[in-house]
Amino acid sequence: MSKFNVRVYGLMFNDENQILVSDEVIRGQHFTKFPGGGLEFHESPIDCLVRECMEEMNQPIEVQDHFYTTEQMVRSAFRPNEQVISIYHIIKPIGDINFKTSGLKFDFDPTIVGDQESFRWTSLAELNPDDFSFLIDAHVVELIKKKYLS
Repeated sequence: MSKFNVRVYGLMFNDENQILVSDEVIRGQHFTKFPGGGLEFHESPIDCLVRECMEEMNQPIEVQDHFYTTEQMVRSAFRPNEQVISIYHIIKPIGDINFKTSGLKFDFDPTIVGDQESFRWTSLAELNPDDFSFLIDAHVVELIKKKYLS
């Protein structure tokens, strides 16, 4: 391992007991994850999450509570020489929702070639760790279900 890759993700819930999920196609591969992304140098995790939500969703957010930080060693799926540290926060939109959501998984524009992202609300009852592409997200799904459905 030669460096760390810090990722910061937002867990956004709505009034219908649903959580926001991001479906993405990156370099031709399909992924399901939580909204968020990579921490930049000289940026706090909260600043990163605010920036990522503006970049990905054009959505101002309020970061409410810390939910989870990676507790085990995780190697990057994209760069084997990097160790991933993921931080998850509960977030809430400021004002109206500015981003489009779909009821379908991987609801991408077929006319666009390249990377894309779409968002969908998933009920907590139907939230399944196996639907998530990354092991850390799958673990967080288990924690969410334990906290909010127990």
